[in-house]
Amino acid sequence: MTNVAIIGASGYVGGELLRLLLHHPHVRITAVTSEQSAGKPVHTLFPNLRGHDLFFEALNSAEVAARADVMFLALPHTKSAEPAGVFLNAGRKVIDLSADFRLKNRETYETWYKTVHPSPDLLATAVYGLPEQHREQIRAATLVASPGCYPTAAVLSLLPLATRGLLDGRIIVDAKSGISGAGRSPALPYHFPEANESLEAYQLGSHRHIPEIEQALGVAVIFTPHLVPMTRGIFSTAYAQLTKTLTTDELTALYRDFYKAEPFVRVLDVQQSPNPRHTRGSNFCDVSAFFDERSGMAILMAALDNLVKGAAGQAIQAFNLMQGLPETAGLDDTGLYP
Repeated sequence: MTNVAIIGASGYVGGELLRLLLHHPHVRITAVTSEQSAGKPVHTLFPNLRGHDLFFEALNSAEVAARADVMFLALPHTKSAEPAGVFLNAGRKVIDLSADFRLKNRETYETWYKTVHPSPDLLATAVYGLPEQHREQIRAATLVASPGCYPTAAVLSLLPLATRGLLDGRIIVDAKSGISGAGRSPALPYHFPEANESLEAYQLGSHRHIPEIEQALGVAVIFTPHLVPMTRGIFSTAYAQLTKTLTTDELTALYRDFYKAEPFVRVLDVQQSPNPRHTRGSNFCDVSAFFDERSGMAILMAALDNLVKGAAGQAIQAFNLMQGLPETAGLDDTGLYP
């Protein structure tokens, strides 16, 4: 059994980490931190976890490091770097779900996040935690930067083409997210009367996931995110010019071959669209590919649960690799239906 700590566990991603790790066959949760909820049972914030004898505590990094071997950091951006350094210096492994270590270039991070990077010396150490792209590096890592939800969907929809050098020019990514992607803190745009029966784009040309997608794929991206009135889910549609003409059947065959050994990527049949409803609660990402002969453009789609494959589940997938465990351990549940 591996002792793990969840740092900053009061948000939706922290709740998913708790839900999944409580049933992981190789994990013992030894610390769950929240500054505002210290001393309270976890079920006061997550009623679905009632019956589990866990309590939030305030973070004392040195003390928590003495009780856990692996740390999951579910803290806000810019807040992970300091405790990550303490844990790494104590010989612990760290999986960070914030954006603090995703971007390898310090200047890029500071441009997009409008702040000085708190621990630039750790950027070279961090491994981008997308198993389908960096599996072997994750196995050997002590610091993993878990990808964002939008980048996970966008990159998985385009990775077979990028890897084979088939992307020609700029890519357009149009993506929709459920409201849980905005976090748990109350805000007017996410209030039910405001968000229900509504659909709008936001952060046009300025979303912080743009450089993350571009770094992973090595191409320029036009990215437009949208907020849609569902609780969970990401749906991404990418439009790409290719270096050669492929039929839809050939594209689908290419995707099936690329992802044939991947436990959590499901390539759908020709003309099938992914649906985030079919991945809800699971670590799966469903992808499909279509070639529009009229325009000469490929249309690449992906759907996933933003809180699982887009966050907590993917972090646990990386944890399994780091610990030499079966990659699917604790993650083999199918999605909920209906």
